[in-house]
Amino acid sequence: MSTEDRIERAREAYARAVFGGDTGGLVEAEQGLDAVDADVALARGLILHARFQSASADAGSLPDEDPAELLLFERALELYRALGDTRGEAEALFWIGCLHQFIRRDNETAVPYLERSCRLAAQTGDKPTWSEALRHLGIAAHAAGRLDEARERLEESSRLRREVGALPGVASNMIGLAYIAAAQDRRADAFATLDEADAIARAHGAHAIVRHIEQARTQM
Repeated sequence: MSTEDRIERAREAYARAVFGGDTGGLVEAEQGLDAVDADVALARGLILHARFQSASADAGSLPDEDPAELLLFERALELYRALGDTRGEAEALFWIGCLHQFIRRDNETAVPYLERSCRLAAQTGDKPTWSEALRHLGIAAHAAGRLDEARERLEESSRLRREVGALPGVASNMIGLAYIAAAQDRRADAFATLDEADAIARAHGAHAIVRHIEQARTQM
């Protein structure tokens, strides 16, 4: 159901209650608005995350965290759980985990959120969130020196991303796979992987990914 539909149902429930004395639709209408609030909170959190990530890329160092971001993701999680929306819960859990990992550099806190997100997304068949959780679990494994596990996570994430047509995301994963290959002394594989990632990123206008690929070349 769209946001407009949920708002219209709330208006209709109001009219039935006030003019007809029928309050039976108020709870359902309120739950519909809770779903809207959850979606908006998550979307607002994404905007703040994008601003942080863009500022980080431009400045070359991490900017200050906006404290509203975590609060928005936690609010979305609370609402999705109350509504029994497992798919939404998985997505909110992922973004909380991503914030702890990417912004706070705290994998110990991030991983339980990412693991829970991964399980729920797999249960609901939400391949985009599932692939994101796998990617970031791979990043955590890489940071911990578990290179085979990291490679497996990123390859599975890439498989899911290919299935949903998220090819810029595949290119992004390939950068991580190239770093893993380099760490395993497979330098030829690393540069071949970056070449393939570059071709995919350029074909899809993923200019930020191209910049990350160029940076990876200089670091290997």
